[in-house]
Amino acid sequence: MAFTLPALTFEYQALEPYVDTTTMQIHHTKHHQTYITNVNNALEKFPELASLGIVDLNKAVGTDKIPKELATVVRNNGGGHWNHSFFWKVLTAPTNSNGPSAELKAAIDASFGSMDDLKTKFNAAATTRFGSGWAWLGMKPDGTLGITSTPNQDNPLMPVADDHLVPILGLDVWEHAYYLKYQNRRPEYIAAFWNVVNWEQVNANFTAAVGGAVPSL
Repeated sequence: MAFTLPALTFEYQALEPYVDTTTMQIHHTKHHQTYITNVNNALEKFPELASLGIVDLNKAVGTDKIPKELATVVRNNGGGHWNHSFFWKVLTAPTNSNGPSAELKAAIDASFGSMDDLKTKFNAAATTRFGSGWAWLGMKPDGTLGITSTPNQDNPLMPVADDHLVPILGLDVWEHAYYLKYQNRRPEYIAAFWNVVNWEQVNANFTAAVGGAVPSL
């Protein structure tokens, strides 16, 4: 079954002034759609992989489940599809979120000390990711929260990742995510991101991760 572009839960202009309308429209309809088109085209030649959903496809990156001739295109484009589908869901209009739940806040305090410390560490991971990539907050195998970053369209679900987490929050730091508005000022974009985090979705992602599941898309 071919992958399709997911609808957003908000209008393209809803994240203004923190994420501009044009960037959101291009990012969703052009960049994300390209990843979907590329991975669908690649998988057409390997019907035996059709039964893998996008999560299992990402978990198979770097393993012998993915034929060598498909490895790069699946890693880049299957990763791009999962990453963006996840990313859209953790965004919302600036006034539409109430912050982390009591359970998530307790986990944040236990793992990082405070929300401010979490933001400092997350912002550093996003800022120092060389070139294109992502920053992630997620649950580690030991049940605590951790922060990592990945290059290109990798994510912490992939066996090739340096750190393995179940993501509950992610930030795209590819230049196409921010350059029209922020140009080379990536730290400014990262700081603005916190104004449009959909904490209700992050809370749900955390609950899923506690239960041992990857958040649904």
